[in-house]
Amino acid sequence: MNNQPALSKSLKVYQIVFLGLAWMTPMIFFTVYGVAYDAAGGQMVLAYLIAFLAIFFTAYSYSRMVKAYPIAGSAYTYTKKAIHPRLGFLVGWALLLDYIFSPIIAILTFGIFMHTEFPSIPVYVWVIVMNIILALVNIVGIKSVARISGISVVVQILFISLFCLFIIKDIATGQASSSTLFSLHPFLASDIPFTTIFSGAALICFCFLGFDAVTTMAEETIQPEKTIPTAIFLIVCIAAVMYIAISYFTQIAYPGFTFTNPDNAAYTLVKLVGGNLLSSLFITVLIIATFTQGVSSVTSVTRFLYALGRESVLPQKVFSYIHPTFKTPVVNILLVTAFSFLGMFIDLNTAVTFVSFGALTAFTFVNVSVIAHFYIKLKKRSFTETILYLIFPLIGAAFIGWLLTLLNKDTLLIGVAWLTVGFLYLLVKSRLSAPFVKRDHSKVTVPEK
Repeated sequence: MNNQPALSKSLKVYQIVFLGLAWMTPMIFFTVYGVAYDAAGGQMVLAYLIAFLAIFFTAYSYSRMVKAYPIAGSAYTYTKKAIHPRLGFLVGWALLLDYIFSPIIAILTFGIFMHTEFPSIPVYVWVIVMNIILALVNIVGIKSVARISGISVVVQILFISLFCLFIIKDIATGQASSSTLFSLHPFLASDIPFTTIFSGAALICFCFLGFDAVTTMAEETIQPEKTIPTAIFLIVCIAAVMYIAISYFTQIAYPGFTFTNPDNAAYTLVKLVGGNLLSSLFITVLIIATFTQGVSSVTSVTRFLYALGRESVLPQKVFSYIHPTFKTPVVNILLVTAFSFLGMFIDLNTAVTFVSFGALTAFTFVNVSVIAHFYIKLKKRSFTETILYLIFPLIGAAFIGWLLTLLNKDTLLIGVAWLTVGFLYLLVKSRLSAPFVKRDHSKVTVPEK
């Protein structure tokens, strides 16, 4: 009998939604506003619509695969089981790039805006403080994470609603460029090339990350086969409504808005909309948001590492260890905390590009996994099943794969280099031991062929 502590199964739909939205962070719209605006040529509404369409099909694929395999591991698990263990490893390796840099984005954003409020304290001090707090909160347990996430998401949604109301007020009182709330202009590309808008959409897909991260908590969720798919669609749709609404109102009210520094462009925009009062509130809410994003992203990456450790892809004794009291992967949390100190040495844009490459690569293969599992292996090929298990995921894979190719060349080169390192690790591991031992919780079976 295996007496090793297991993850605590306690999460419900609303908690998963809050965790996903907290990991996604609705305020991420403002965090990446300047970078996204430049990438999309100012056509934020169209870029977010395109990103939503691509993500919607991928979200559907995730909802199918989590029903088939309701265990931690996300895209790694789905690709490994549906296609091949070695390909699953490489997809997991790419996804790891996404997960391990996500906490750094939260920490950097926190540090930047705390430094804005307290200029005498360097950014690196806030990075250190944030790292320690994130570690402690995650060690205490998943329920505390869900509780904090719920409060943060409500605060962020309230601020976004207030921001939109300020813009509506400006339009109604004639202080904005537009005199009407209804306009087709944000949905028209004007003279901006569609390739530019799609490039912006590729970057903006980062803002939807969170729906996929909740699949790593399947083993801590009550009835994950039902709960996770429902939560996935709620997360994606709520985020899309918020992002598109903010983009729409800002685009019709301030079409000539300009900025000099992409990192703090959102602060300039908020100050334009609501003056010093709203900008001060903005800083406060953004600090809360980035903190909870950090909490949720550390939760996700540590559960992902736990899945890799349990499968012996990474050293099992280290990465699959669960603390007997807290029921959390304490060693993983400490390792991620140590890695996140890189936030003192890299910039926000670099971290975002790493995350985008890892996420889009994983999304592509999750779509392919649906086809491999349901359409090919299980032979679900009726007319309706062909649409659900071939056409939908094929659209998702093609859409996401295309967006992946639109990332800048440096990002693609770094991504390929990262995959090369993973491939070399795989070769060394295969030479030293059996390639992969398929494990289902504590049970060991023969390797997959």
